[in-house]
Amino acid sequence: MSERERGLSYADAGVDIDAGNALVDRIKPAAAATARPGVMAGLGGFGALFDLKAAGYADPVLVAATDGVGTKLRIGIDTGELDGLGIDLVAMCVNDLVCQGAEPLFFLDYFATGKLSVDEAARVVTGIAEGCARSGAALIGGETAEMPGMYHDGDFDLAGFAVGAMERGAELPQGVAAGDVLLGLASDGVHSNGFSLVRRVAEAAGLGWADAAPFSDATLGQALLTPTRLYVQPALAAIRAGGVHGLAHITGGGLTENLPRILPDGLGAEIDLAAWPLPPVFAWLANAGGISEAEMLKTFNCGIGMVLVVAADRADALSAVLRDAGETVTRMGHVAPGQGVQYRGALT
Repeated sequence: MSERERGLSYADAGVDIDAGNALVDRIKPAAAATARPGVMAGLGGFGALFDLKAAGYADPVLVAATDGVGTKLRIGIDTGELDGLGIDLVAMCVNDLVCQGAEPLFFLDYFATGKLSVDEAARVVTGIAEGCARSGAALIGGETAEMPGMYHDGDFDLAGFAVGAMERGAELPQGVAAGDVLLGLASDGVHSNGFSLVRRVAEAAGLGWADAAPFSDATLGQALLTPTRLYVQPALAAIRAGGVHGLAHITGGGLTENLPRILPDGLGAEIDLAAWPLPPVFAWLANAGGISEAEMLKTFNCGIGMVLVVAADRADALSAVLRDAGETVTRMGHVAPGQGVQYRGALT
């Protein structure tokens, strides 16, 4: 029977509704495992409901953030190493929320592709659920968009949307002053920024993703796909302990661009670059790419994924709180009169 005789279907146009339904069924257990107080319904509705009163808030202020994973996706797609990309997606959103002083409450994802592979999408969403569970956020909804002709075969894109809350008056940054101490939390690698430059360096070095990483025992692809570190629970513990005046998530723009975002007019940051060891992946990028120190510091996190600005008389106690929560903490500098970030020493 010809297409004209039987009529065209949505599947003939490249969109498989049954595959989308199969994906929802596959990911329901992972999403359900992220349930927390305040969640009012599971997946499948036209919208997701959340009860702030049930979550324990009396006079809440909501905070929202959205982000993606960038061209790190290209390495994941090319290698088939997809499991950590969902964690990246969550981390890029919830690490921003906590910088405002907010507790992440819930998360939604957007997965877009030319032709849906249920197995691949399920691996990504399972990673999203893991990132949510580790951050205390519920995965309460999302969208899977199958768009033939918009993406090359096998390609997909991700976006994430997180909502958090804090009680009114607890917003950060707040009270940042000269003399405050900068506490840096170690990163787990490149995280999810600067990968267009990373890929360019790998190409110039003649390395493929399956080749041994010059800085690790893993393959280059596996090493670079180490997920973005989730700082939410340690950061919240520090905030609740008292003395945190601000936090900066060190993403695109590095220390140079992100720290000034939380400093009042007339104040800058002074940082000792010798205070922490430069992780091997960044030493390799700098050397293989001939990247200047200034360019490294405004492109990559260079080993520090989150910075807390804290009262000087609370620095030791908060360092202990953060270490007890599993973080590697560096006393890396202080707030001083001025503008922007001033560096001394050198990345080593």
